[in-house]
Amino acid sequence: MFRNHGRFGRFDDALALAVKTGTAPDTALVRDWRTRIGASVNLEQAVTASVGVFARAGIADGQIEPYDFTDVDRTASAGVSIKGASWGRGGDTVGIAAVVNGISAVHQRYLDAGGVGVLVGDGKLPHPGAEAIGEVYYAWVPIEPVSITADYQLIGNPGYNRDRGPISAFAIRLHGQF
Repeated sequence: MFRNHGRFGRFDDALALAVKTGTAPDTALVRDWRTRIGASVNLEQAVTASVGVFARAGIADGQIEPYDFTDVDRTASAGVSIKGASWGRGGDTVGIAAVVNGISAVHQRYLDAGGVGVLVGDGKLPHPGAEAIGEVYYAWVPIEPVSITADYQLIGNPGYNRDRGPISAFAIRLHGQF
């Protein structure tokens, strides 16, 4: 469970103000002290000493703007990670995951009317759809405590827009600790 209390705008209030003023909706103009609640669950299970699986799901109040993380009102994900012991690379890990994110109907209307969120919004959202992400990564450990991860994501309906995508995203991560 989470409970965020702060100055948040409601999508309906921003849409109503936009109709009155003839402008694009903006939650910043209707912010007041509000509480945004949500819940999530995380399940992780080791299948063997080298294989683990996970599943996660979450939901948040889709009537109030999210600005503390990203534009997501509901999410579900699952995946598997496999340690490299079976191919002689015990410190390495390969992972595969899938994620489906969604936003509420009023959040969709807000974005379609020209509203902008934390990371999403370009003026229109005429054909909204769930954002679907497939990911695969390989974390290579050349020397402890350094890892270099190559990551690939295939994103369907990026920004909840069925008129876009799919797109491919590539990343390299360098991690070190001491």
